[in-house]
Amino acid sequence: MRMKTFRTLNAAAAVLTVTAGLVGCGSDDTQTPTGSDQVSGTVTVFAAASLTETFTALGKEFEAAHPGVKVVYSFGASSSLAQQIGQGAPADVFASAAPANMQQVVDRGEITAQPTTFVSNRLKIAVPKGNPGKITGLADFGKTEPRIALCAEQVPCGAAAKKVFEIAGIAPQPDTREQDVKAVLTKVTLDEVDAALVYRTDVQAAGDKVEGIDFPESTQAVNTYPIAPLAKAPNPNAAAAFVDFVRSDRAKQVFAAAGFDTP
Repeated sequence: MRMKTFRTLNAAAAVLTVTAGLVGCGSDDTQTPTGSDQVSGTVTVFAAASLTETFTALGKEFEAAHPGVKVVYSFGASSSLAQQIGQGAPADVFASAAPANMQQVVDRGEITAQPTTFVSNRLKIAVPKGNPGKITGLADFGKTEPRIALCAEQVPCGAAAKKVFEIAGIAPQPDTREQDVKAVLTKVTLDEVDAALVYRTDVQAAGDKVEGIDFPESTQAVNTYPIAPLAKAPNPNAAAAFVDFVRSDRAKQVFAAAGFDTP
């Protein structure tokens, strides 16, 4: 087997532009969160990296509905965010890409309400535009030739990838493992790898920078996303209102347009 080399860059995860269609709908479609007359100040939201585009769009709508509110996000791997919450990081809301990381927060008594599942997501193969590595499916991840990027196994996208490889009977040969799905996607958009496993929503958000390839095993490793306000929220009223908004019919429209499945 030939030796692989890979230069790991410290590039930040690409922040992709949210299309105006996600935030430009009329006010009749927008469902105002409850308790709007009591909502003000800053609401800090810890959210899975795969929610970057949709939560950014929803945050703008939430601020428009509550002129006295500022939404501040910390996007990253759900496992890292759960750890930061446990270490006392000030946050109002936690939205995880997997129940396991939310359960860590629940077990420590750090939420005030039962977590609610608001979307689900599944994996998709992402390749650079033009598919220079000639990737055809999941089996290519078990070969030594292609340059492959995967999420670290302790984060939700990595755990899902591990499951699909086990189902398919494939031993993956990654050149790099990244700490969240946006970092993996960046490897593809920069043409540093021939293929990667990311969420289908990430492929859609990347537009013409990448191409996506579906594979049947993805339906057997669906990630569900729970959200909850935190017990030590500095702004509990805004936290509750933001969670309500994420569960609203308007938010479901935004999530569906981005490629998520909604309850």
